[in-house]
Amino acid sequence: MSYKIYKLSDHAVVDFAATELKKYLRMMMPECGDIAISRTTVRENDGFTLGLMQDFGLDVSEAADTELDDILHIQTTARGGVIAGSNPRSVLLAAYRFLQENGCRWLFPGIDGEYIPVKDVQAVSYHKMADCRYRGQCNEGAESQQCMIETIDFTPKIGMNVYMIEFDNPRTYYDSYYNHSGNKTRRPEPVTPETVKQWKRVCECEIERRGLQFHDMGHGWTSESFGIRSDDGWKANMENPVPAESVQYLAEIGGVRGLYKGVALNTNFCMSNPEARAKVVKYVADYAQKSAHVTYLHVWLADWQRNHCECAACAPKTPSDWYVVLLNEIDAELSVRKLDTRIVFCAYSDTAFEPTCEHIKNPARFSMLLGAISRSYTYSVEKDPRVELTPFVRNVTGRLSRMEEYVMRAQNWRDFAPCASFAYEYHFWKHQFFAPGVLSFAKRIYEDILSYKANGFDGVIEDGSQRSFFPNGLCYWVYGQTLFDNSASFDALVEDYFTHAYGEDWREFYAVFEQIDTRLSQKYLEVPHSLKYDKTHYHNAAMVGPLQEVAQVCDRLDALLLAHENMPMRAQTVSMRLLEKYSEFCRGLAAVFALKAAGKDLEASDKFSDFSTHFAAYEVEIERYFDQHIFYTTYRPLLKETKALEQ
Repeated sequence: MSYKIYKLSDHAVVDFAATELKKYLRMMMPECGDIAISRTTVRENDGFTLGLMQDFGLDVSEAADTELDDILHIQTTARGGVIAGSNPRSVLLAAYRFLQENGCRWLFPGIDGEYIPVKDVQAVSYHKMADCRYRGQCNEGAESQQCMIETIDFTPKIGMNVYMIEFDNPRTYYDSYYNHSGNKTRRPEPVTPETVKQWKRVCECEIERRGLQFHDMGHGWTSESFGIRSDDGWKANMENPVPAESVQYLAEIGGVRGLYKGVALNTNFCMSNPEARAKVVKYVADYAQKSAHVTYLHVWLADWQRNHCECAACAPKTPSDWYVVLLNEIDAELSVRKLDTRIVFCAYSDTAFEPTCEHIKNPARFSMLLGAISRSYTYSVEKDPRVELTPFVRNVTGRLSRMEEYVMRAQNWRDFAPCASFAYEYHFWKHQFFAPGVLSFAKRIYEDILSYKANGFDGVIEDGSQRSFFPNGLCYWVYGQTLFDNSASFDALVEDYFTHAYGEDWREFYAVFEQIDTRLSQKYLEVPHSLKYDKTHYHNAAMVGPLQEVAQVCDRLDALLLAHENMPMRAQTVSMRLLEKYSEFCRGLAAVFALKAAGKDLEASDKFSDFSTHFAAYEVEIERYFDQHIFYTTYRPLLKETKALEQ
């Protein structure tokens, strides 16, 4: 029985969609023979025809912007039919959705995450516009090039459409991996900035190949515009040269202009100085002019907080007001150059506080990104938040601690910038390591997405590790599926994932995760990012018993794994192998915090050093799923103790 694939478009992304469809159809039906792909000008009746909905005469009026909004339209029999989308990327998404409706799953990135059943194709009738326009991730943590490529490939397979690469040169993230920061068991393998820039270009090509929205940059403009390197990331570098002529343009703090605590990335500039703004405007416009492949260019200010210029000229306006002045000048320059570059600005740290007088003049060019970096993840975003707002005082008021205020401030921003908005989230940064039980955290992600939508945000980009699939990819599955379809049932999503990852006995594994979730509790493990940590945070005698019980739960998991050592599907076998390491991980972490909960700080610190060094030896084996660097840098500061501190 032969199958045919036709393309009603010459677009490169539609070509890729056709080859992906062919590949997975041949995997599903290994004896079906070759599948020919050919160009056509009309819908064919003897095979699957891929193309834009518009080319089929299908209605796309539900999309406000067919380039950005993804509509998937599938109407097929077992032998063929229409697989279409509102733009070339949507055609690829529709091809993957067709395969998903036929039983295919991508449980985590890479070949080992593919669950492709051997079965005949069944008819599919599906039509849906994505409920959120922005659905994706941004690089973070310790990233290898292999993991970057695999996560880009993974993105559209679970319904996402955005990939962001932070920084002109993301060397700091690559260095964290290739220097094996936080892992004494591996020798450093340093890579040069030139290599990292080459790798970024490869990633851009892979993003373009799939038609994904490419979001670029973020922090860095406030230093690079003045000839100051920012690719050291957040490391203080007092020897980083500041050109003599640029000192006058840097933010004045405490009467001094210079690098903020030696960190270029955290250094703001004197925004009231028109010459300084002109330099930033030119740098942004020059970057935009050579970056036509960028869908959205993110223009953020410096990182950190309480680091804005205090000079007499800057003082009369808030940082957000000066930010809007800068954005309007960027818009004007881009317009002069006839560039239609979309710009994203960030309501983040000090600029989470809305302006007081300045307004965006051309909202059509801009989108607002809410970065609630200091929120607590022990509760979900509310759908109708109401709290008393914190007054803003320059370089005195710190980052907001309440998620409710972040949302309310962002809603106030819309009075000054009535443009599209979406959220920048940190679930897959360090916070995932405070929720080893996975289930409650997946529910948090699910609830957050629905609440963001209810509050007027049109999607989420996750700042997180490309290795956020330990002990499984449930959280990412819930993330991608819920962003695409807000009506998805959380319980159904969990059952779907667990069924494919763990087989017919999935409920037994689910029960283990429930028991871990209540003992290695996120509410206990997470110290809110907005709070200053002290060593007594974890002193809680009531937690000692539940933490000690984790070992018994892991005994039950180990017995389950013995009975499910080798599974019918490769993705399931890999899932079981990950649970073997997960059992050891939970035992080790629980033993550390049982000591900490009992107030035995030095013993807990020593225990963590031994455990983290031992577990780091597994990194090569599980590095596609587990970010050793983020794990270590998340917990080491919380558990590091000295005798002087204990006394």
